[in-house]
Amino acid sequence: MGSCSKIESLPLDCISEILSRASPLEACLCSLLSSTLRSCADSDMVWRSFLPSDHEVIVSSAVNPFSLNFSSYKLLFYSLCQPLLIHHGNKIFRLEKCSGKKSFIISARELAIAWSSHPMMWCWKQLPESRFAEVVELRTVSWLEIEGKMRTQNLTPNTTYAAYLIMKVCDGAFGVEFVPSKVSVTIGKKVQRGRAYLGCKDEKKCKMESLFYGNRREVMGKAAFGEEDEVISIPWKREDGWMEIELGEFFIDEADEEITMNLREVSYQLKGGIIIEGIEIRPKHAP
Repeated sequence: MGSCSKIESLPLDCISEILSRASPLEACLCSLLSSTLRSCADSDMVWRSFLPSDHEVIVSSAVNPFSLNFSSYKLLFYSLCQPLLIHHGNKIFRLEKCSGKKSFIISARELAIAWSSHPMMWCWKQLPESRFAEVVELRTVSWLEIEGKMRTQNLTPNTTYAAYLIMKVCDGAFGVEFVPSKVSVTIGKKVQRGRAYLGCKDEKKCKMESLFYGNRREVMGKAAFGEEDEVISIPWKREDGWMEIELGEFFIDEADEEITMNLREVSYQLKGGIIIEGIEIRPKHAP
């Protein structure tokens, strides 16, 4: 209470300035301490500071901008914490409630997918459970390559991010369970490489494989797995019902560079029966 009283003795604009340098979660917690702190914590000055500098551009690119509430910056912030369809419906934007950091999902239509325009190899279709107008289903290919790109300036600086391929494995999938794909994330001259198993459909098997590779990597060291920075990914079920595979993680600094996220499998073994929704780029938190 003593610390709270000392803060409350400051001018209101000073309190708002202090809270604007905190996180959205910290501002919400402070608002519970007293009516004075609540008044400052709910102010437009504080919540405008939690919005990204390009929030007006993001709002203007929304497919349905009228769904956003502009009556206060706090309400706008929480509106942007809900998935927002932008860029003609080809991307989804969202803010993290606790930190205000930015996340994006790039739709399959925005990705470079080898042979995706060939109807014998890929099929573009609608799925009720997808957030996008279209997803793409792999019919049969021997060469699988998926690539997405984004500029670092669109993300939150000084943040560690990870990229995830969002997908489903169909009941009749073939050729995807045992052959690992190569995955990578490249920013400038920095490259993180790894391997990913697309078709690990058994959840218990996925967990066992994750433990096996994690323990083996720890005991034998990174050199035993070829690339010094190589990671091994397996599909995990998301809360939205889709599966995701980590393509790699990266740190965003103040520089503006291009991020290239890639998955590639060229064993020439025929494969099919996976559905691609897109690639998500979101802040990565320590477990």
